Amino acid sequence: MHPRFKATIESLNPLFRALVEMPPLNKEPLPRDLPMQGIYLFSEGEEHLYVGRSNNVRNRYGQHCRLGSQHNQAVFAFKIARKETGNVKPVYKQGEGSRKALAADPNFDEAFQKAKERVRAMDFRCIEVRDQKQQTLLEIYCAIALDSTYNDFDTH
Repeated sequence: MHPRFKATIESLNPLFRALVEMPPLNKEPLPRDLPMQGIYLFSEGEEHLYVGRSNNVRNRYGQHCRLGSQHNQAVFAFKIARKETGNVKPVYKQGEGSRKALAADPNFDEAFQKAKERVRAMDFRCIEVRDQKQQTLLEIYCAIALDSTYNDFDTH
């Protein structure tokens, strides 16, 4: 194994432990000392639902749960709304089932708004990770280790 890759892999478990052992934040406003860049986790009780990464954690948190956030900003809430409405298979072409079509559907929009409210009420944890490669690997590591329901890493 390449020494740099091995060193990065070996750094992941301590960061993972720090993330899951962090006392959850679940009340706005978020603390001022929130890390700028890093990995974040949304959970409901002991169920870890979504792991993400960002170079602006505070802003990304807001995008996930602000009522005015669009489908391409509140991706986690959009996934929840897909599940709640039975529209679980992504469609990457324009037309029925596409993100744009779902966003225009009043029933889906209602589920999407409720999902953003649900995300806002969830426990939120985050840790600082500045290195982009380490962020990427840690996001995957956490999603696998926690079996986070809404991380799929599908390509499109």
